[in-house]
Amino acid sequence: MGRTVLKKRIIPIQLLLEGRLVKTKQFGAHRDVGDPVSSSRVYDAQNADELVFLNINRSLREVDPLLELLDRVSAVTFMPLALGGGVTSFGSAACLIRSGADKVVVNSAVYSDYDLIARIADAFGSQAVIVGIDVRLDGGSGEHVLYSDCGRRAESIALDEHLKRAVAAGAGEILVNSIDRDGMMLGYDIPLLTKVVAAVRVPVIGCGGAGHYNHLKDAFLESRVSALACGSMFNFTDSNPIRAKAFLSNYGIPFKTV
Repeated sequence: MGRTVLKKRIIPIQLLLEGRLVKTKQFGAHRDVGDPVSSSRVYDAQNADELVFLNINRSLREVDPLLELLDRVSAVTFMPLALGGGVTSFGSAACLIRSGADKVVVNSAVYSDYDLIARIADAFGSQAVIVGIDVRLDGGSGEHVLYSDCGRRAESIALDEHLKRAVAAGAGEILVNSIDRDGMMLGYDIPLLTKVVAAVRVPVIGCGGAGHYNHLKDAFLESRVSALACGSMFNFTDSNPIRAKAFLSNYGIPFKTV
């Protein structure tokens, strides 16, 4: 029998702030980019593999905005939905999944409670748990430093150790986001993605930096990530998931056909 070729994924990432979609630069200044329901409907028609929604309201760290959004987005899309931002307990994760989310993204809460991953995975399966990791490159040391609380608090744990603990606890996927590249449209941090892919045996979603299709090609071919998340590229250019997949398929990068 032939070896199964794992399909790659293109995932629009949508940042939610007070009911609107926004796009940030390096986790700082943001621009309004539209209505989340209308945008989701468009991505559904454009053959996106799934959607990730992150609530980035820094003062309202709870899942209520996500729950309200989930009901409306589920009515207009047929692709998997992953939601995060304010998932601080098993109860908040369970509420999202029982309300229709296919996956939850847990980030800051994990640093003080790796068992949160295990509790969600035990109840709903590892495939339902994405661990989000926000990373900056320290210019002095050359090391990747992890940040929690929407990029405001540096964590002391090393990237490799955090990955090891998260996967051991039951993480089904890793979403690694370069704070330095966020919104800059200059390309992904390929050394970061390569390091994460080499450290884990679960799918890795790369995020932060897509500006054009060659950035996706380079990241897929050089880092071997399972999926790439895109924000600014879809918001500020005429790019879309259908065109991205058509371009990337020319380089032998496999995608699910619809």
